Amino acid sequence: MTPLPDRTVLLLMAITLGAVAALVFWSVRLQPAKETPLLWKDPPGRSSPAAPAAQPKGTLL
Repeated sequence: MTPLPDRTVLLLMAITLGAVAALVFWSVRLQPAKETPLLWKDPPGRSSPAAPAAQPKGTLL
C-alpha cells in the first residue's frame, strides 16, 4: 500500500472538518435554544422591613 500524497490528506482533513462544522451548525439551526424569561429581583431595602435578628441564648463553651 502506497502512502497518500500530502495534498490529498490535507484535502480530506479539510473536507472532514467542513462536514463536521456543517452538521453542528445545521443541528443548532434546527433546534434553537429557548430563551429563558428574565426574572427580575427587587434590590434589598425595597421589600418590607426585615425582622430584627434574634439574639443567641445561652453561652458558648
